[in-house]
Amino acid sequence: MSISKPRGPYAKGAERREQIVRTATDVFATEGFEGTALKRVAELVGVKEATLFHYFTGKQELLTAVLAERDRRSREAGGTGDVGLSSLAVVAERNRREPGLTTLYAVASATANDPGHDSHGYFQDRYAQLVEELRQDIAHRQGAGSVRTDVAPDILARLVIAAFDGLQLQWLYDKDVDMADGLTQLVDVLLAPPAA
Repeated sequence: MSISKPRGPYAKGAERREQIVRTATDVFATEGFEGTALKRVAELVGVKEATLFHYFTGKQELLTAVLAERDRRSREAGGTGDVGLSSLAVVAERNRREPGLTTLYAVASATANDPGHDSHGYFQDRYAQLVEELRQDIAHRQGAGSVRTDVAPDILARLVIAAFDGLQLQWLYDKDVDMADGLTQLVDVLLAPPAA
């Protein structure tokens, strides 16, 4: 039994929404999300800027959809789709190449702490998922003897995420900060088991 795709106006609306999200993700990656970025997205999609919000409740919903698309692409590019210590430098390098999306992430995550914010649920779920995936990876590595065991895996996972976000913020202010190298050193030095 095959499942058919929706037809009619709903299908076209869903396709257009996906097109807008993909295009916005591409534009925001290099041009940022402020100023004329939305106008550029509309031009590339072939609609007026105001028409973009026919498919979204507002700018924040579009920005959240772009961040979710960024996550999807990142997982797709990573192969397995899992987040682990070995993928941190790769993600940091991707973030360096996409400064507009990295800035969007930093700004949105800083403003979405209010439970009433449109992106609150996205960030709450995203952090919970990241902590759990890193916790599992760290616990596995602890069992194999390659990561220190004197700190619980969930604590180490949260510290790694905090270091990643902190390095990323520093990089936004100083492009000489090497996020990938900093994360690699964090894992190599701070998470290594004590020397015997």
